[in-house]
Amino acid sequence: MTRYVALLRGVNVGTTRLAMADLRRLVTDLGHDGVKTYLQSGNVAFDSSVQDADKLAGGIERALADELGLTVPVLVRSARELAAVAGGNPYAGQQDDPTRLLVAFLATAPKRAAVDALAVPGGENVAFTVTGREVYLHFPEGGYGRSKFTNAYLEKKLGVVGTTRNWKSVRALTDLAAG
Repeated sequence: MTRYVALLRGVNVGTTRLAMADLRRLVTDLGHDGVKTYLQSGNVAFDSSVQDADKLAGGIERALADELGLTVPVLVRSARELAAVAGGNPYAGQQDDPTRLLVAFLATAPKRAAVDALAVPGGENVAFTVTGREVYLHFPEGGYGRSKFTNAYLEKKLGVVGTTRNWKSVRALTDLAAG
């Protein structure tokens, strides 16, 4: 069995509403064990014998659509991958406020040309590093909520579906996945 975390994009932040009890039930009904959710924003940890993260994500997406009528992108990382993300943040030592550090998780690694062309809009003070399927973000002077360098912006510029979590959530999900 491998421990995974599924990250659902855009849940309970706009018009897409999903009770975490429903998410836990759905993931359990798919045959996964040790199902636990974190916060109300579509984070679920579970154990599975399935070794294909894309297959896991697709199964959760189909179940959400079939049972609840929700079209929600789902990204899956193993506990090992999530630990590597948490341990690889180039900005972690530069910021004490976890709301100013974020990670955008991407469905696939973006094309090199898209990464090379990625720029912070409007001269905002944002540092970013794209590493594989993650984008590390640092907002040293302000919060993510007022920035134009958002998940939607990253998706558009990189041409890849993504979902963003603040550093506090990344650390909590890493702990949830580890235990």
